[in-house]
Amino acid sequence: MASLLKSFCDPKINPLARIHKNTIETRLRRYGLRYDDLFDQYYSMDIKEAMNRLPREVVDARNQRLKRAMDLSMKHEYLSKDLQAKQTPFRYYLQDMLALVERERLEREALGALPLYERTLP
Repeated sequence: MASLLKSFCDPKINPLARIHKNTIETRLRRYGLRYDDLFDQYYSMDIKEAMNRLPREVVDARNQRLKRAMDLSMKHEYLSKDLQAKQTPFRYYLQDMLALVERERLEREALGALPLYERTLP
């Protein structure tokens, strides 16, 4: 069952997944965003912890991309075509750190240790 689900979501195999990925890529390029910019640090404490562990330059670049995207959205404009061509929407910077934080949290829970942070509403 897991292999069926993976093949269904894999853009290399499934043409519908490929169309979906291309659509997401086009929309992210218009605003100069990366896929990892869509993760909200207020949604999950794991994401917040992963963001805290990233280098300051990476977080600053993320904030600049988000500010530019909000500005373009409010103006009802897109990036110019030459800038859109330079964007790399699926160049991940948060995925590896997020996986590490989740593994550490699951390991702490398996060992019966107290959680590093309590989940609270913002």
